[in-house]
Amino acid sequence: MDPLPIAVLISGRGTNLQSLINASLQGDFPARIAVVVSNKPGVEGLVRAARAGIRTAVFDHRTYESREAFDDAVRARIDASGARLVVLAGFMRRLSPAFVAHYRDRLINIHPSLLPAFPGLDVHRRVIESGARFSGCTVHFVRAELDAGPIILQAAVPVHPGDTEASLAARVLEMEHGALPQAVRWFAEGCIRVEGERVQVDGAAPPAGVLVNPFPAQANVS
Repeated sequence: MDPLPIAVLISGRGTNLQSLINASLQGDFPARIAVVVSNKPGVEGLVRAARAGIRTAVFDHRTYESREAFDDAVRARIDASGARLVVLAGFMRRLSPAFVAHYRDRLINIHPSLLPAFPGLDVHRRVIESGARFSGCTVHFVRAELDAGPIILQAAVPVHPGDTEASLAARVLEMEHGALPQAVRWFAEGCIRVEGERVQVDGAAPPAGVLVNPFPAQANVS
């Protein structure tokens, strides 16, 4: 079976993009990156994509008269690429309800907290200030509401005494680099079903340290 074509949307360094590039180099990864789209020119993620021989497109949102006009341009480029899954990998731009609806259950995001806790920005500072003992990341299908939608998987990390925003962010980011490729793999292999706004993962076991919500009966976590 041919690898599933995906589009990856970025706004910055592209470290989660790199995790997908690295996964695709393993040979058995069931997805390929058809295009990388950025809303900011000159970011490091575009360099990563170019180095890997992946097509890129830049749509500077500041040059569009409306959010809808920007989304329409991005959507046209994604659809032209033939992508069947859209991955938000550090894409720092709120998408319109029409865009989200166009890719319903084919649009996923990775967020650096254990949703529904701590949606939005400044996550790591807020986690530390709250006194939470655990944080982590969430891969979820996107809905029109901010950082909302059926959860595919989550990876948890402890919050250590003396953690700074930077130290906690680094620990969470390491988990993101495993969680996002895993979610893409499950989607590409047809393991994911959305039933009543909950995700079911069929016949797939998560890697160590990754928690699946809801937990599939077949899975084992070491």
